[in-house]
Amino acid sequence: MNEIADCIEHNVDEVREDIVKLVAGIPVEVELQGYAAADLRLNTRDEILSAMVVYGFLSYYDGKLKIPNYELMEKYQKVLARDSMGEVKEIVDRSREMLQATIEEDEKTVAEILEEVHDREIPFLNYNDENALSCVITLCYLYARKDYEIEREAKSGKGYCDYLFRPKKKGLPVIILELKIGKSCEEAIAQIRERNYVQKVKDWPEILLVGINYDEKKRHQCRIEQYAG
Repeated sequence: MNEIADCIEHNVDEVREDIVKLVAGIPVEVELQGYAAADLRLNTRDEILSAMVVYGFLSYYDGKLKIPNYELMEKYQKVLARDSMGEVKEIVDRSREMLQATIEEDEKTVAEILEEVHDREIPFLNYNDENALSCVITLCYLYARKDYEIEREAKSGKGYCDYLFRPKKKGLPVIILELKIGKSCEEAIAQIRERNYVQKVKDWPEILLVGINYDEKKRHQCRIEQYAG
C-alpha cells in the first residue's frame, strides 16, 4: 500500500480525483487492460488503478472501481492526509473544524469553510454536478470518520438521504445531511423531515438536520436544526 500511495503522490494530477471520488463512495469508471502484476510499471493512471485491483486494494465490476472494505477505506483516507496531496491535504486539515462547527450548529463557519474550499483552484471540485459537491463534503468532513460511520445515499424512511453520520460512541449527535444545488437549505431540511430520513436513527438522543445549498449568486448556505421528533 505504501508503494501505491507513493505512486499516487507522483501522479497527483491524474489520480487524486479518482481517490477522492472513491473515498466519497462514488464509483470510478475505468477500462482496465488486464495487466498482470509483472507487467505493471505504475507510471500512468490506468497502471496505478490496475495495480490497486491486482493487489486487492480496489474491487472492479462492470467497468467500475470501488473501495471494497472499511479497513482499506481507512488507508485511502490516510493517503488524502499526506503532505504531498497539496491542496487536498489542506482541506482535510480543516475537517476537524468543520465537524466541530456542525456539532455546535455554527452555520456561518460551515458555509465559510465550504466557500473557501470551492474557491481553490482544484478542477474536479468545481460544481458541474452533485458528485462534485459530494467530493467537497467528503474532504471537509474527513476527520468525522474517526468518530462516525458515514453512509452516502443511506436508505432510510421514504428514500435515500445524501449523508448519514452515525456516532461510534455515545455523547455525539447523529448528523443527517442533505445537499442541494440552486435551491435552498430550507428545502433540504424539509426533505429530511417529509421523507422521514430520521427513521433509521430515531432512537438516538440527539439528531442534527443539516441542509447545505450552493447557488451561483448566493454561494454556499447552511442550515442546522435540532430534530425534536
